[in-house]
Order: sequence, then structure tokens, then C-alpha cells
Amino acid sequence: MTTAPQLAAADALPFDLVQRLLGHALAGGAPSVEVFAPATGAKITDLPQSSVTDIEAAFATARAAQQEWARVPVGERAALLGRIHDLVLAEQDTILDIIQLETGKSRVHAFDEVSDVAVNTRYYAAEGKSILAHRKPRGVMPVLTQVEVRNRPKGVVAVISPWNYPLALGASDALPALLAGNAVIGRPDNQTALTLLWAIDIAERAGLPKGLWQAVLGRGAVVGTEVIARADYVDYTGSSATGRTIAQQAGERLIGYSLELGGKNPLLVLADADVSAAAKIAVRACFASAGQLCESIERIYVHDTVYDQFVTEFVAHTKKLGLGKTLDYSYEIGSLTFPRQIDTISKHVDDAVAKGATVLAGGKARPDLGPYFYEPTILAGVREGMTVYREETFGPVVSVYRVFSDDEAVAQANDTAYGLNASVWSRDTAHGREVAARVRAGSVNVNEGFIAAWGSVAAPSGGLGISGTGRRHGPEGLLKYIDTQTIAVQRVLPIAPLPGMSEQLWAKTMTLYLGVMKTLRQK
Repeated sequence: MTTAPQLAAADALPFDLVQRLLGHALAGGAPSVEVFAPATGAKITDLPQSSVTDIEAAFATARAAQQEWARVPVGERAALLGRIHDLVLAEQDTILDIIQLETGKSRVHAFDEVSDVAVNTRYYAAEGKSILAHRKPRGVMPVLTQVEVRNRPKGVVAVISPWNYPLALGASDALPALLAGNAVIGRPDNQTALTLLWAIDIAERAGLPKGLWQAVLGRGAVVGTEVIARADYVDYTGSSATGRTIAQQAGERLIGYSLELGGKNPLLVLADADVSAAAKIAVRACFASAGQLCESIERIYVHDTVYDQFVTEFVAHTKKLGLGKTLDYSYEIGSLTFPRQIDTISKHVDDAVAKGATVLAGGKARPDLGPYFYEPTILAGVREGMTVYREETFGPVVSVYRVFSDDEAVAQANDTAYGLNASVWSRDTAHGREVAARVRAGSVNVNEGFIAAWGSVAAPSGGLGISGTGRRHGPEGLLKYIDTQTIAVQRVLPIAPLPGMSEQLWAKTMTLYLGVMKTLRQK
């Protein structure tokens, strides 16, 4: 592994910028917490925390603002997203610095978050009006029954976003909720709160009325519970364990929720794959954001006939990755974000090695770079009984397995409770599609790792099994934030027996009518 230059003392956030961003948080009723840059240990800020009173005030403001916002034409709301798109791209240097300092990730992977917001805002700005348009389906009695289906915003949506992709998952989920006519209360992780506050700042400078998108700050076990107790819908990205708790809390209140949770994602290299291309792209698929990505690959199944070539090239590419912490594009892999991540990774790798696995690349922490650096790691010989075999690592660790058929590869890929993302490699794309359709995952990429499906924001994205429920992206990612109201107007004749008609004659008449409608193929 190569090492990039160290972070200079001047690479810090301007004081006036931090203070401006903190002004967007409704917090201050609880003791503040210190936030440090994981890559360097330097202090970023004292982060204020929200009290229950702060949360109540945020919801009161949001409900008042939402009533006005819901009356704004959808076209005007969509135009706002277009302006946000332009500001995010124009001011990306600032948010890239913030993301890097708060998460420790490399700049190239921080830019993935900027791209995510850009493609989402562009898509919803262009398609939101048609997706949210009222519909006029056929009534029970054509012409006589006129039906209109209207879309109504949920009200106040809670977006509980994680630390690993704070802009992509904090902003790109909130913006379609706002487009649908809702207000949003965001609850970011304390570690990455400034990133979300920057997004709110950008949105307000683009024209979003104040009070529509607010942030409350604090630990999830305290603040998250209070937010869910008041929200009309909950959008959460994080661990499967916490997702279950949120589902229970939302279920008690009979409110909707969308959960994107963990993954133990497989990549399948079939016998007819372009091995060199697969080995190169697999590096990014496994190690983006130091593996702290829900869609990242943790298991690779390679056909016996191409196994040796793939592993040789994959290991060579991985060993060339640079580790660093400067605020630039000079390296590929940054720091992990929390000590718990490096503890989990070390335990998974050490357990596997102790039970007979072989380290092909990496396999050790790099305290010489910073407290939470760990080398991109490839394991072979992993088997049932090793912790890393089934548990999500959520770090730069991947296991490679030799298989002897497509059927074996698919069976191994599906041998998990998770089902978020997968990747299939084949020169024959028809063959690749066929195998992909057999993999149990919400998204499957053919000849790509995760970006093809994730970046195609016109298509839904989400998990199966314990990887979650609900979808982001596409029409589904917007319509989840609305309720439908059906208005049916009956004209001229009632849907009931005419004066003097017996119930028996009415039943016979309706029987004839229903049969005719089926013959005419009327829906």
C-alpha cells in the first residue's frame, strides 16, 4: 500500500462557516459534544445537542411551514431542486472538505456524494411534476362515475441519516420529500452533522422557505426516538438491528417507514467474464469509502477456470491503492470513521486467520497514518464458522471463494439473510442478466459493482430480507412520501336499484353488466 502526504494544519473548516452552519440546527437545550476528525484527531467543533423542547419546537415550526408549502405548485418546487443542483456543483469544494474531515474518507469517494445529490435533484426536478400529477382512472360505471386520485403530502417526514454517506443519504432522501410537499426534520449522526447542515444552508439559499427543512442533533437512542414519536413518516438508513427498532416504533403509531439496512453483498465472476475488467472494478466495489458503504462487496465467488487469473489481478490492483488523509485527490483510501469500525474489522480478520484463512492483501491496521486506518484486505479460505463468513464487516475486507458452476455461485450468493446489492460478471450480457435474475438482492449490477444500479436514479433502489424495506430513487422514492385520496363523483344515476326496481332485478341487471364489461375487456 502506498501512503499519501499527511494533512496540513491549515486544512480545517473556517470558523465563520461552522458557525453559519450550526445556525441551521435547532439545538442548544442539551450539553454540547466535541466532534473530532477521524483521520487526524483534530477537533472540528463543539456540536450543540437538541433537547425534547427543541424537538417539539422544530416540529411545530415544520407543521406550520408545511401547510404553506403544500399549496406551492409542484412545478415551482421542482424548479427549486434544479437550483439546488447547480449550487451543489458550484460549491462542491466546500462540501468535499466537510465530508472528508467529518468521515475521513478520500476525496474521490466524497465526490460520489456530490454526484448522488446532482443526479437525484436533476431527475426529480425533471420528472417530479408528472409523477405527482393527479390521475383520473375509470370509474365503476364509465361516464356516470367520475374518479380523481389526488396526492397529498404525508406532513412532516423524519429523515434519520447515517455517518457513512451523510450528504447522499441525508439530502437525497430529504429533497424528494420536500418536492412532494412535506416538511423534513433531519436527524444526522453527530459525527457528520455539519454535512447535513450545509445541505440545508444550500437549499435555503436556493429559495427553500425557512422552517421546511430543519435538523435536530443528538444521539439516535435519545433524539431519534423523540423524532419518530412526532413524525408522519420515517426514512432511515443504517443497521438492521436499529431498523427493527424503528419499524416497531413506527408500527405502534401506524405511520409509514422506509428502511435501507445492512448488506453482505456478493460479486459473481462467471467462467465467461472479462476477468481483467472484473478485477479492476471489484477494487472500487469492495473498497469505496474504505468499505463503509451498504452496497459494497464483501464476498466474491469466482469460477474455477478464471479464479487464479482474477485473484492475481485483483490482489495486484488492491496492493497499489494509496492511503491518505489530505483534502485532495492524491489517494484512493481514507480513514475509517469510528474506533468501533476498526475493532470489528480487526476481530473479523484475526478470527478468520486464527481458523485457517489466508491474507492475500492488507490484513493490518495502520496507526502510523492515523488511529482508524486499516489496509484494504483480501481473504481466501474463509469458511462457515468464521465470523466474517456471515456477519457484515462494513470495512475494507472481502473474501474470495472458488466455485465450479453458475448454480453453485448463485446458491452461495443467496446463502445469507441480507439482500441489498450484488454484481455479476459475464461477457455475454444475456447470460449475465439471466444469472442476475436468480440472485436475491434488491439491485444486481451486470459488469459493474454498484454504481450502475445506484446511479440509475430513475429505477428504485432498496433491499430484500434484513437489508430493509421500501425504496429510494425512481417514482417509488417520491410516491412513498405521499398519501392518495380518491374522489368519486356519481352523475345522473345512482349505483343502486332504480325506483320500483326490486333488489333481485337489480342483481340480475348488474350481473349482465359485469359480464358485458368483461367481454369488452373494460378494466
